[in-house]
Amino acid sequence: MEGGRGVPAPSLNRPTPTQLDELRSLLGDPRKVGTGQAVREHHSHDFSYHRPRLPDAVVYPESTDDVRAVLEWAARHRVPVVPFGVGSSLEGHTVPLAGGISLDMTRMDAILEVRPEDFLVRVQPGVTRSRLNQRLAREGLFFPVDPGADATIGGMIANNASGTNAVRYGAMKHQVLGLEVVLAGGRVVRTGSRAVKSSAGYNLTALFVGSEGTLGVVTEAILRIYPLPEFVLAARASFPSVEAAARVAVALIRAGVPVARVELVDAPTIRAVNAYKGTRYPERPTLFLEFAGTEAAVREEVALAQELAALEEGVDFAFETEPAARERLWEARHQAALAIAAAAPGRRMMATDVCVPLSQLPAAVAFARRVAEEHGLEAAILGHVGDGNYHVTFMVDPDDPAEVRRAEAVNERIVRDALARGGTCTGEHGVGMGKVKYLEAEHGAEAVELMRALKAVLDPLGILNPGKVVGTPVPS
Repeated sequence: MEGGRGVPAPSLNRPTPTQLDELRSLLGDPRKVGTGQAVREHHSHDFSYHRPRLPDAVVYPESTDDVRAVLEWAARHRVPVVPFGVGSSLEGHTVPLAGGISLDMTRMDAILEVRPEDFLVRVQPGVTRSRLNQRLAREGLFFPVDPGADATIGGMIANNASGTNAVRYGAMKHQVLGLEVVLAGGRVVRTGSRAVKSSAGYNLTALFVGSEGTLGVVTEAILRIYPLPEFVLAARASFPSVEAAARVAVALIRAGVPVARVELVDAPTIRAVNAYKGTRYPERPTLFLEFAGTEAAVREEVALAQELAALEEGVDFAFETEPAARERLWEARHQAALAIAAAAPGRRMMATDVCVPLSQLPAAVAFARRVAEEHGLEAAILGHVGDGNYHVTFMVDPDDPAEVRRAEAVNERIVRDALARGGTCTGEHGVGMGKVKYLEAEHGAEAVELMRALKAVLDPLGILNPGKVVGTPVPS
């Protein structure tokens, strides 16, 4: 794999059977190390089109001490380690390009401390978003970041995930107050505090959020949590085009409507969702909306949203106030990716993840649709358009090089267009394998060299998730 200027290829090793026996002994339980074919295949890929690579073993740590032991062992033998949550990422983050260890964090799934009086919670990385919110609901609280998949908190931190609530609550970087992280050599560091703000020293917490497992392995996190809203109303409206829907999303934000969610779903996606979920939504470009607050304020906001939608020929404006009905609507949105995949059996997902300044959103979405059509590709467009983030999704046959190249060409044109508009190559999916080549165009050579220097300081042997983010070369 191509790396950066002046970055030597790391000397990485595949573990021997004797070394794996040593690791089993260090962990004190042979069941924490799996080498069966099925378990290795499960950890060889994520949800994307990137080709799988088998790890040599899968390790299931149950404590910070276990993670420390694994990383000390890995450094001693120069064996690569790739953290793994539920494998729902979309840019090959969990693919073990150089073999080695897939570090499955799902057994570290404790909710360690809930502090309603301070609006924070302390968790291990294997806790899933839905399980955390089930626990918090008992206190009248919730954790707002909600990517479509029921990801682990550790994976969400690694990717700086966001989701449908990002327009109001932001991404993971806005929610993480502190971390416990095990570095590549086994050293444990703690960052941040329980305070909601601090000016004490460098912001190490922010350094690890979004680092995709390349700088350290998160073993604990302190997160902000929020009160459940008093009144919630979900709505949807259909439009004649994706550009019209995008213009309404922008108008809502410009008008100061404190919308809790604003999601764009195009006609092909609605069609796939209807087939997958048995829903009967109008198969037109649609905005899914949510408003939260006092009932009086919400009713006022909805009335304004209807007025703005009408200016773009919005129709079929429907409301849901009952929790079960709202849940069905948002379940349909969250499962859009699964619906798209189900409509194309045997294919794998390639998804763009650009984010542009809000003023550029309608034109950017129109450009993406036009480019896909020019290349004869069926594409689904959806996204968290309240903050300028949208996805163009293709289902490709990974064994058809011509089709993959065609989709990659469209992907690249969409990314280059977003960068030209002052945007980013990835709003929430992360760099992984697929976007390494865009980092220099987005940040400049000097900034990328600084990223590589940070990587070299924290992971001098290059054992943590090699080949990701800064493109540290991986021996073929």
